[in-house]
Amino acid sequence: MKACALLIAVVLLSATVFAENPVVVMKTNLGNITVELDQQKAPKTVENFLKYVEKQSFDGTVFHRVIRDFMIQGGGFDQGKPPTEKETLPPIKNEAKTSGLSNSRGTIAMARTQAPHSATSQFFINVVDNPNLDPGGFSPDGYAVFGQVTSGMETVDKIRKVPTSRAVLQSRTRDGRLLNSPSKDVPVEQVVIESVRIKAAE
Repeated sequence: MKACALLIAVVLLSATVFAENPVVVMKTNLGNITVELDQQKAPKTVENFLKYVEKQSFDGTVFHRVIRDFMIQGGGFDQGKPPTEKETLPPIKNEAKTSGLSNSRGTIAMARTQAPHSATSQFFINVVDNPNLDPGGFSPDGYAVFGQVTSGMETVDKIRKVPTSRAVLQSRTRDGRLLNSPSKDVPVEQVVIESVRIKAAE
């Protein structure tokens, strides 16, 4: 009976742990950002993001696109001179229409091309409310939100205010070739994502 009771307790404890949304801490050279990931409403997007976290793929990447009154984007380019786009896992299905989550200030969402189901590793944090990024706005498919900054918005606001200019990024084509891509809104001084780790339960 004791063994049975212990087994039930372990099962219940496991269910409680997995029922909670995972939380990650993004350490940058300008401060930390803590993000709660909404695995109930955006399960595939969260699963994809955590794969990159587990592989430590975000470590040493940069926020390569910063628009003060829009968003800050990162997760895809390394610290090279010029920054080079990293190889990624296959693209994922866009969950923007099914999640019910809006691109409000402090949310994290997946960056993508014009193709609705093209998101891989790049993400952005909304620094203002951006309802035009929801389904039916700029795009009928929208941009998939999958979490919320719970602490560190002061770091986000610090990043959004860094000076930017035009610069060259090395983008990766579908067949893996690298092309020099003149880009705007690139931080003059690199904003580095030093690490992204799952926060231990307290």
